[in-house]
Amino acid sequence: MAFDTWLIFVVTVFFVSATPGPNMLLAMSHGIRFGLRGALPTMAGLLLALGLIMSGSAAGLGALLATSEQLFSFVKYAGAAYLVWLGYQAWRAPVSERMDSDDDGVAAVSNWQRFRTGFLVAMSNPKAFVFFAALFPQFMRADAPQMPQLVVLAGTFYVIESSWQVVYAFGGAKLKHWITSPLRQRMMNRFAGGSFMAAGVALSTVSRA
Repeated sequence: MAFDTWLIFVVTVFFVSATPGPNMLLAMSHGIRFGLRGALPTMAGLLLALGLIMSGSAAGLGALLATSEQLFSFVKYAGAAYLVWLGYQAWRAPVSERMDSDDDGVAAVSNWQRFRTGFLVAMSNPKAFVFFAALFPQFMRADAPQMPQLVVLAGTFYVIESSWQVVYAFGGAKLKHWITSPLRQRMMNRFAGGSFMAAGVALSTVSRA
């Protein structure tokens, strides 16, 4: 593809990834709870799901979801329910008297649990499959080999998306040192829980278009 076309893709993805959504919100909330290092398994789950979504879109799953109302609705409502449940958990999360160490709370939630949560949150949005199926072709040349172009686009998206996840998790880790009182912890739990539940409700209203 032309270099200027790739630059347009970079700018597009930069702002799309920067927009706060369930993935970035989860990276930030786990950064708050577990610190930047403790949020790495969460980000690994998010990025693995992202890779599967891009692969599925390239294989035609995005087009299938775009044409099958029943399949799209099933994935949509299952994902919305999971986000609402995750929000409820965050809302009711217990608070502690002190949050001084980056290791606080990490032992209580295993790497596998954090990885699984990241994976399920990223996979919960069927719109992502349709998004990639619609986005990538806009920047690809039909008269050139498709696979090298897909690799370049997917790799670019991966780098930008993972960079923003690190930014959000790092910001959350910095906030952790500010949230030292039970009142502030409770306020952050309410914010994170309410945001996840709002994202779930919003997801339940999206259409294939």
